[in-house]
Amino acid sequence: MAHATHDATIEWSLDGADFAKGKYTRMHIWSFDGGARIPASAAPQIVPVPYSDPGSVDPEEAFVAAIASCHMLWFLSLAQQQGLIVLTYLDRAQGRMERTDAGVSWVSTVTLRPKIQVSGDQPGPDVLARLHSAAHAQCYIANSLKTCIEILPE
Repeated sequence: MAHATHDATIEWSLDGADFAKGKYTRMHIWSFDGGARIPASAAPQIVPVPYSDPGSVDPEEAFVAAIASCHMLWFLSLAQQQGLIVLTYLDRAQGRMERTDAGVSWVSTVTLRPKIQVSGDQPGPDVLARLHSAAHAQCYIANSLKTCIEILPE
């Protein structure tokens, strides 16, 4: 693969609140080169409402979604190369936040639970396990992390 760049623009502005006292909005917008604009916010588990927005995407959710999405895209590509016709792919991925011994928070584990439906003869669990293993090995996001990524196909 040739060198590639991936750009995101993050926009936030003070809404007249008391910044010095921490009483300001954490809501902001993520913009991408294709035109997508996504409302984002701090996680309400970290910054309480009204300074966060539970209806917006938070960085931790986006982190989990990026891992799950990358895995899915590689899985679909590899399944197609193996002659499988994937009809549906559903993953209810979950990230687990923990603290290090130094008290620093991090997403220590992301668990993927892909549930796949294919057309025709169903592949055995060994075939799916090999495809998931290969997808994980190829995923750019997974290759960029120290977070443990568990894959538990349903």
